[in-house]
Amino acid sequence: MAGHSKWANIQHRKGKQDVKRGKIFTRLIKEITVAARMGGGDPGANPRLRLAIEKARENNMPKDTVENAIKRGSGQLEGVNYEELRYEGYGINGAAVMVDCMTDNKTRTVAEVRHAFAKNGGNLGTDGSVAFLFKHCGQMIFAPGTDENGLMEVALDAGAEDISTNDDGSIEVITAPHDFVNVKQALEAAGYKPEFGEVIMKPANEVVFTGDDAAKMQKLLDALEDLDDVQEVYTTAVIEE
Repeated sequence: MAGHSKWANIQHRKGKQDVKRGKIFTRLIKEITVAARMGGGDPGANPRLRLAIEKARENNMPKDTVENAIKRGSGQLEGVNYEELRYEGYGINGAAVMVDCMTDNKTRTVAEVRHAFAKNGGNLGTDGSVAFLFKHCGQMIFAPGTDENGLMEVALDAGAEDISTNDDGSIEVITAPHDFVNVKQALEAAGYKPEFGEVIMKPANEVVFTGDDAAKMQKLLDALEDLDDVQEVYTTAVIEE
């Protein structure tokens, strides 16, 4: 993408996460709870739970908080029963938006998501309306200057699907969702620590937003991300700083 700096975009996202640290804890607790409920409380046999625990550690979540979330999910402690929901919609200039939620009240959540779209120039779509524009995969971004050949050798040996170098010098590694943890651990063991690494819904094609349209699109994304029941927001829009 001409003129688009994936590296700058990642740094911007990390900065926003630091500001929203308290909310990140809440989201991670929900993710750990649901992962344990669906796949069991043993992270060795549950890749989704293992990834959630790793993210919790990276964000300095207390060990007791992690363990209690696992116990609630696996039925050892009483807790809220969260339901996973995904909403699809359109933002400024028709940019695709996917919103992943975890909630104990579906009626409340859909109302809040619909309101955030409508208030900020977007609209909620139907199931499947934009999902085909995204790929479920693991994504890691490494800093410009990383040894591309060395990283590529380790990543491919560990099972990565694709490695590419962006115009800004950052390196992107793509994996199948279930291979993400193993590839990431292999790279870190070899000394390659990603600046960003998550299982995401990756847009097949991105559209750069600038000026007023960028500001409007960012306002919509912020409104969605600020909702208590929202876990992640994915979009085909790239906001240029």
